Amino acid sequence: MLEVRDLEKHFPVRKGLFGRVTGHVHAVDGVSFAIGAGETLGLVGESGCGKTTVGRTVLRLLAPTAGTIRVDGDDITRLGNRDLRPYRRRMQIIFQDPFSSLDPRMSAADIVGELLGVHDVAKGTERRERVAALFERVGLRADQLDNYPHEFSGGQRQRLSIARALSLNPELIVCDEPVSALDVSIQAQVINLLMDLQAEFGLSYLFIAHDLAVVEHLSDRVAVMYLGRIVEFADKRTLFENPQHPYTESLLAAVPVPDPSRARSKRHLEGDVPSPVNRPSGCHFHTRCPYATAQCRAEEPRLKPIAEGHEVACHLR
Repeated sequence: MLEVRDLEKHFPVRKGLFGRVTGHVHAVDGVSFAIGAGETLGLVGESGCGKTTVGRTVLRLLAPTAGTIRVDGDDITRLGNRDLRPYRRRMQIIFQDPFSSLDPRMSAADIVGELLGVHDVAKGTERRERVAALFERVGLRADQLDNYPHEFSGGQRQRLSIARALSLNPELIVCDEPVSALDVSIQAQVINLLMDLQAEFGLSYLFIAHDLAVVEHLSDRVAVMYLGRIVEFADKRTLFENPQHPYTESLLAAVPVPDPSRARSKRHLEGDVPSPVNRPSGCHFHTRCPYATAQCRAEEPRLKPIAEGHEVACHLR
């Protein structure tokens, strides 16, 4: 359904009175992946690694610096706003913060129904009926149609965001950490809702998160990002049972285990993520990797297959 190849997104760094460009933030630095119909791809990594930028660039909310984005084989990388309209109906997003992503001056019915009007899908009574049906499907009540965002709880606001994303019957939804701002009990409800909707409508998800337990529960395949690059790619069972990249091993070692008798790896990452403006040479992870060699410091590793469906960007594998 979606194919991304060598995607890059760089933001200029400007200084001085005249805004002279003095460098670039390499937020996304050569990312490639594909998502099939009805499939969920989990995208994980530390804060600041470029996950959200990938999601927004894929949807063309941000213009890519380089690379290609294809939807069902159609290249949408350089399309203008007019030509993008049919594809925008097929791809939607659920934002991380369920409050700031909703206009506080609009009623819930107007928020969910806005896209129906923009794309000339439904108007008047028909539009309100469709919005009411969407409310019922995501677990909201029809008598809440005229409420404003501040009158909903955090979980209800995220359900409102999900209803808005569903309003145009999309094929792909980018879920940008949709449960990270919610209480744990509410997280489970929203995750189950997303899974039910996927089964009902055959949706594809790009699920962006840093909570590995959620990713393991929801995803079919997982891509691990570090400083703008994908360093490991595998189906979820392989990734969680047999991680091959040192960064993936460290991420999994940091996940709390609710069993005091179970042995835990004591490997912890040291230091901070390097600046995406002044990136390390060679492997971006070598400044924090306990196994780094001279080759790691000098030569950039490429994603390579080590087993069927399992790719790793590491000189040691």
